[in-house]
Amino acid sequence: MTATITLVVVVIVLALVFDFTNGFHDTANAMATPIATGAMKPKVAVGTAAVLNLVGAFLSTEVARTVSGGLLTAEGEGGGGIGPALILAGLMGAILWNLTTWYFGLPSSSSHALFGGLVGAAVAGAGLGAVDWSVLVGKVIIPAVLAPLTAGLVAFTATRLAYAITRRRDGRPDGRRGFRVGQVFSSSLVALAHGTNDAQKTMGVITLVLIAGGLQPAGSGPALWVIAACALAIAAGTYSGGWRIIRTMGTGLTAVKPAQGFSAEVSTAATVLASSHVGFALSTTHVASGSVIGSGLGRRGAVVRWGTARRIVAGWLLTMPAAAVVGALAALLVGLGTVGVVVVVALGVAFMLAVFLRARPERVDASSLEAEVNAAGTAVSRPRRGRKAARR
Repeated sequence: MTATITLVVVVIVLALVFDFTNGFHDTANAMATPIATGAMKPKVAVGTAAVLNLVGAFLSTEVARTVSGGLLTAEGEGGGGIGPALILAGLMGAILWNLTTWYFGLPSSSSHALFGGLVGAAVAGAGLGAVDWSVLVGKVIIPAVLAPLTAGLVAFTATRLAYAITRRRDGRPDGRRGFRVGQVFSSSLVALAHGTNDAQKTMGVITLVLIAGGLQPAGSGPALWVIAACALAIAAGTYSGGWRIIRTMGTGLTAVKPAQGFSAEVSTAATVLASSHVGFALSTTHVASGSVIGSGLGRRGAVVRWGTARRIVAGWLLTMPAAAVVGALAALLVGLGTVGVVVVVALGVAFMLAVFLRARPERVDASSLEAEVNAAGTAVSRPRRGRKAARR
């Protein structure tokens, strides 16, 4: 029993590490566009996002229940389920993929990295019966396809409306400066929505390992201390920045103007909040990326950098399979017993340190990002006839 409790504690710590990486990996979802338009200074933006992620984590537990009681079968629930060691293996797959995509500045999905790692570990270590495939398809994969498309369409429509309503007439002011102020509220709503969806996935994992370890009844939801710990971890990760991905989202896809950014953020927030309400384990990153691209297409004269968009989509497609492969390999190792668990943890920690050390010479921080954002307008190609469009 002592060995089980020790393993459960290790998994909880690792889950909170994942939650931290989720925070700095996904800060860009809420704050890339207001930083890009100058509506908020980088440090103020991530500080606001951190607080609202913390608050949002307390608002709902539906997604947590999808993870802890729907997607995977814990040991003791009819046999063939996933135990603490396999949950550790799945988390390692998610964390390593998260750090890899962070290093390259790709806004891939932390959520899908988590699901991929857990499913890969479950299948490799406990068989196909440990996964409820209907839940995986209905509450993870289908929303992964539909949500960014829906958000992009809504953002495209909202951007067109915003520019049509505020179109310059007879030399009068266009009224678009108000969108810069509006972005403070819309981006804050995205940060709140992110907390309601993403923090819950870690709550679900910790609840799952407590059930698997016999420390919590099957079918129960996350305890208050689990909710609080996950909320604090994702808030701390959010405050640490995630500047590389903010750079990709804020200036890598399209030159973002206030009306366009406001439309993208409102579309993202609405999609994520609606999904959290019904328990869909959605990727906030996918939704935000779809919204930014949709808003870019909705603004005449804007140029979407499709090369960057293709890199992001490639990251989307690779995330679950890549994390699943790492999770499966880790599951084979932990199947060797205590020695295997130690090897997996040691290799994981070594990889984390290697990524952070390699990233130090190419550091992207608040000051360097702010300078890049200020210069972004000169780097965007526009049609020659687009001087009027450039002022929009």
